[in-house]
Formats: sequence, structure tokens, C-alpha cells
Amino acid sequence: MRLLRFMILGWGLLALAACQTDDLMEPPVPLGDFVLGLNIVVAEHPASVPISRVATPEELTAGLTKAIDKRFGRYEGSRVYNLGVSIDGYVLAPPGIPVLVRPQSALIITANIWDDATQTKLNSESKQLTVLEKLDGDTAIGSGWTRNKTEQIDILSYNAAKAIENWLVANPQWFDLPPLPTDGKAAPKTQAKPVQNPAALRPKPRPLDFPPANG
Repeated sequence: MRLLRFMILGWGLLALAACQTDDLMEPPVPLGDFVLGLNIVVAEHPASVPISRVATPEELTAGLTKAIDKRFGRYEGSRVYNLGVSIDGYVLAPPGIPVLVRPQSALIITANIWDDATQTKLNSESKQLTVLEKLDGDTAIGSGWTRNKTEQIDILSYNAAKAIENWLVANPQWFDLPPLPTDGKAAPKTQAKPVQNPAALRPKPRPLDFPPANG
């Protein structure tokens, strides 16, 4: 119930967790020798609210899996990392809500990362992230009026994948990188080579038991 209340309250907030314009054509941010191995997304029992559009677990997981592949498939390292993500809750703003409410779609996920070579979970605690749609001209009256369900899932999935990337960047020790600068300046971006089929270049990861029994 606390999760659902938070999602409802999020409709009245500005989309502080929403990402900016599409950056997938830019060089990826530094993650050392990173290459994506397993990309496991599950949505066993995602919470929602009655007013939301209904999405199936298959629709939610397909959207986020694709977004993670697009973002992290740009990395061409040789050290394999596996991502496991659970979709905990969602709200897809419907049409028909009074304009003054301006409902925002939201996605709540829990992420974990493993070093494939050692089969070690790198984060001591699972990371829960909440993303909203970006508030712009299309969503100022509520995205239920201007976007269909698939478009909402795609935007939320893009923002969720970006939020996962930001989380990884905030933990450079996982990738044998120096600590982040304390002057508030962003780390320089790497110059990535164009890849026609990133998945074909990935080292083959080991099987991963996700979600693990001990969390």
C-alpha cells in the first residue's frame, strides 16, 4: 500500500526523475571495461493503481529489456557484467482525467548487478529506482491524452535504463575506476565505435540464477 500511495503522489510532482532528450547517439559514459552479459527483467507481481491503464508483465518486461539492451549494448569491453531488474510497480496515465490533475506515468524498479567472472553481486543492497515521464508540451495535460500505452512504456523504459546507468556511474569502484570528482563536474565521456550488432560482440555470460533466493 505504501508503494501505491507513493505512485499516486508522484502524479502531483514534477518529473524530477525523468531523463532528458535521447542521448543514445552520443558516446556512452565511462564504465571501465564493461560489456553487458545477461539482461534479466522480471515483472512477477507489479503493483499498480485502479486508475492506471493496464499493462501485462510481458509488455513491461519487453519494453525495459529492449531499453537496457539499447543503452548498455553500446559498451564494447571484455569484462562481463550481468543485470537483473525487477519491475515493482507502474502507473500508465489514462485519458479522461481532469486536465488540472495532469497525471504522470511512473515506473518503479529494483536493480542488481553481478560480476560474471566471479558470480559476485556487486551491490550490497538492491537499488530501487523510480522514474517518471518528462514534463513537456506533450504531457502538460497528462500523457494519457497524447500517448498510447506502448509509447508510455517505451518512454518509461528509456528513463529507467538511463537511471540504471546513472546508478552504475555513481559506483565507479565496481568497474575499477577512480572515485568520482568532488567538484561537481561530470566525468568525460568515452569515444565509442559504432556497432552494427552489439550483442554479437559480447562474451558469453555464465547462467545466472535470478532473482537469487537470498536477494
